[in-house]
Amino acid sequence: MNVLPTAPLRELAHQVGFDLVGFARAEPIPPESLLSWVAAGYAADMDWMGERAAERLDVSILLPGARTVISFANNYWRDDAASVDSPIARYARGRDYHSTLRDRMKAFRKTLSLRYPELGTYGGVDSGPMMEKVWAARAGLGYVGKNGCFITESHGSWVLLATLILDAEVDDYGAGPAADRCGACRRCLMSCPTGALVGNGRVDARACLSYQTIENRERQVPEAFRVKFDNLVFGCDICQEVCPLNRRPVFADHARFEPRAVAALGAVELAALTPEQYQELIPGTALARARYDGLRRNAAYALGVAKQASARGVLEKLSGDASELVRTAALWALSQLEP
Repeated sequence: MNVLPTAPLRELAHQVGFDLVGFARAEPIPPESLLSWVAAGYAADMDWMGERAAERLDVSILLPGARTVISFANNYWRDDAASVDSPIARYARGRDYHSTLRDRMKAFRKTLSLRYPELGTYGGVDSGPMMEKVWAARAGLGYVGKNGCFITESHGSWVLLATLILDAEVDDYGAGPAADRCGACRRCLMSCPTGALVGNGRVDARACLSYQTIENRERQVPEAFRVKFDNLVFGCDICQEVCPLNRRPVFADHARFEPRAVAALGAVELAALTPEQYQELIPGTALARARYDGLRRNAAYALGVAKQASARGVLEKLSGDASELVRTAALWALSQLEP
C-alpha cells in the first residue's frame, strides 16, 4: 500500500469530533518504564497491566505489519454551574467518554476503510492493551507530566485519548514528545493528599484516590486513604486543579461532555441512592465502573470525612444495608461524626 497523506487524515479526525491528532511510527516501546512500574507494585491489583505487557510494548502483536499509530485527543473540561462542587471527577460527569470517543473512532475508521479498502487497523479507547500516553507523546500531542497525566499545550491535561494502529505508513510523523513544561514546579506532588505521585510521571495506584474510588470496589479502603475523601466520591482531580498549565482551560463545547443529572448530586444524595435511582442516573456514565455498592461506600466515607451531622440519618440507614461493604463504611462514617 502507498504511503498515506496525513493532511486529509487530520481533516477527517477534526470532522468526526477529535480536537487533536498526531502520528507516530509503530516502533516497539522500551520495556523498562512499564515493567519497573509493575514490579514496584504500583499497579495495585490491576493485573491486566502486566499480563499483556508484550502487546502493550509492541503493537505489531496487536496488528501484524503495523507501521503507524494515530493518537487522538479530546478536551473535556467544563465549568457548568450545576456541578461546580460535584464530588465526581470532571471526566465522569457527562456521558461515558469511552462511548463518545469510540463513536468518533468508528466514524473515522468507516471513512478510512472506504478510502483504503485494503488498510488494516486496530483501535481502542482506554481499554485495549495500548500505552496511549506513550503514543500520544510520540505523535507530538504533548508529554506526560509529573502527575502522570498527559499534558497538551492547547488543553492542558483535561484530555481523553484514543489510539488507532495502521498497517501502512504516512507522509508526516510527529517530532516526538513536546518539551517538558513542568520545570521545577512540584505543586501536584505536594498537593496529592495520599502521596501517590512518586516522581518521573509515575503514580502508585495503591495510594491514588482515583484507583481507590473506582477500581477498588469490592473491599474497604484503608483508613489512611479514606480519611482523604474530602468531597470525593468518584475519581480525583486535585493534581490537575493545582497544575499551573491548567490555569486557562478551554471549555469543551460538546454536548456529550455536558454534565448529566448525577453530577449535581452531593455525597448525601449519592449515599442515599436507591437501586431504582441508580438505574436511572448511572448507566451510560463512567460511574458505572464503581458499581452500586462501591459508589455508596465512597459517599459514606466522604460524609464521615466531612463530619456532616445532617447525614446521620442516611448513614444510620446504610449501617443496616444488605451490603457488608456499605454497612462497614457507614459505621465508620458514623464514628467520625460529633456525638
